[in-house]
Amino acid sequence: MTFLHTSTPKIAVCIAPGTEEMEAITAIDVLRRANFDVTIASVASDGALIVEGSRGIKLVADIALVEVADIEFDCVVLPGGLGGAECFRDSPLLVEFVNQHRYDGKLVAAICATPAVLLQHHNMYPEAYMTAHPALIDQISASKRKVKRVFFDTNHNLLTSQGPGTAQEFALDIVVQLAGKECAAEVAGPMVVWPNMHYDVFPQK
Repeated sequence: MTFLHTSTPKIAVCIAPGTEEMEAITAIDVLRRANFDVTIASVASDGALIVEGSRGIKLVADIALVEVADIEFDCVVLPGGLGGAECFRDSPLLVEFVNQHRYDGKLVAAICATPAVLLQHHNMYPEAYMTAHPALIDQISASKRKVKRVFFDTNHNLLTSQGPGTAQEFALDIVVQLAGKECAAEVAGPMVVWPNMHYDVFPQK
């Protein structure tokens, strides 16, 4: 199925050694189902295009970030995984890349460890509300912390989410922000998504 947009959103999905595989692949898959122009960019310090994810699965980038760092994207997607988030944090190029898109008002979407380890560490969004993985959410100031599976701060064009189990919702929300709810619903339908199911809620015995 092909979806037509007024202009095709250009997406950069960044990966690094230690990136959480489900979060990266789910975002790439869902955004390509929406017919977005997705570039997978490696932030590996040695420029490697093949990196090992947090569970030992090999992830393959299209290009090194340095090769596309001057290109303007409509959205920068930052998967989590503690090792990957730390690599993002320690990469001056990645930090500048994200900051430039933030300055330009572009959508930045970060999940799992990355909101706390990268965005909070570098104080990139001092006024924004965000969520993160439950193990790291305390690193976000209490006044700006949102304990939500997925949270979009409209004022700062920042989308954050909690972890592998929320990756599908996170990816579909990127589609919503860039192409609208109708497009997201058309993508979700063939995937047999049940939007109201929360796997962390169980009937009490």
